[in-house]
Amino acid sequence: MTLVYVGVGSNIDRHKHVEVAVSELKKLGEQLRLSTIYESPSQGFQGGAFFNLVIEMHTELSLTKFVRMLKDIELNWGRQPDAQKYQDRTLDLDIILFGDVVSSEAPQLPRQDIYQYPFVIQPLFELCPELVLPGDGRSIRQIWLKADNLEVLKPVEFWFSATDFPNMKSK
Repeated sequence: MTLVYVGVGSNIDRHKHVEVAVSELKKLGEQLRLSTIYESPSQGFQGGAFFNLVIEMHTELSLTKFVRMLKDIELNWGRQPDAQKYQDRTLDLDIILFGDVVSSEAPQLPRQDIYQYPFVIQPLFELCPELVLPGDGRSIRQIWLKADNLEVLKPVEFWFSATDFPNMKSK
């Protein structure tokens, strides 16, 4: 089993699509843990605010198969095949970490978003602060301590069943 961290984002029908993402990811692995869900402003374009979170999970799928399954989920839930990086979206699923894989080719791993976006580093810090990033040598905590703009994140009340995710806390 490979330990995977997936970033989830949506700024169109956000409650529905975050819930769908969790449901669909449950089919691809086990032992899911969810970070806090955060509302954050769109980055790089003028659009509606996003709901973002990171999901920790274990999967038996290969990286290639996992990537293909995430793309299928996005397309099945309304993401346009020609979607651009900086635009509104129903569902965005990004592999942040896939075990100890380090790759400069698509998908780039660890994903550079860890160093750039508060909505990635803050949820990772909640889930795995002592995890050392492959190819980097620093822990999530060390990167989080130098992160900027964490104050733009607003925790969102968790609406899922607590029995499904006992680690979730209401904010």
